[in-house]
Amino acid sequence: MERTFVMIKPDGVQRRLVGKIIERFEQAGLKIVAMKFMAVPMELAERHYEVHKGKPFYEGLIKYITSGPVVAMVMEGENAIERVRTLVGTTDPQKAAPGTIRGDFCQHIGRNAIHASDGKETAEKEIALWFGDDEIVDYNMDDEKWVYE
Repeated sequence: MERTFVMIKPDGVQRRLVGKIIERFEQAGLKIVAMKFMAVPMELAERHYEVHKGKPFYEGLIKYITSGPVVAMVMEGENAIERVRTLVGTTDPQKAAPGTIRGDFCQHIGRNAIHASDGKETAEKEIALWFGDDEIVDYNMDDEKWVYE
């Protein structure tokens, strides 16, 4: 099983989309193994988005992600990274396919409701940044025998 990091951003929380977004992942058979509702401290925001430091949109991104609460999660499942990225849709909601989270709920690239790790290394780094080992729960779902062969 693979794990990935997912964050419902401040606009997703403020627009009351948390339940609808989580439902999409659960309906797809993905399992939440860690989750927290939190205000993002400046230091964490800067570390999370350090790859964008120096880019014109960096300061606005940091201001935005610290502007309200987020829901940080670790999802688990077969090919979780790719599957989550598919469910989320492209970064620009105007180009995201209908049926994706961004395609259904968002209008603007700067308010695209959700972040999802884009690869294995990024997922590992982001999970370690946002969660301690003691915050991730290993458990079995009763329906796993119906979800996986």
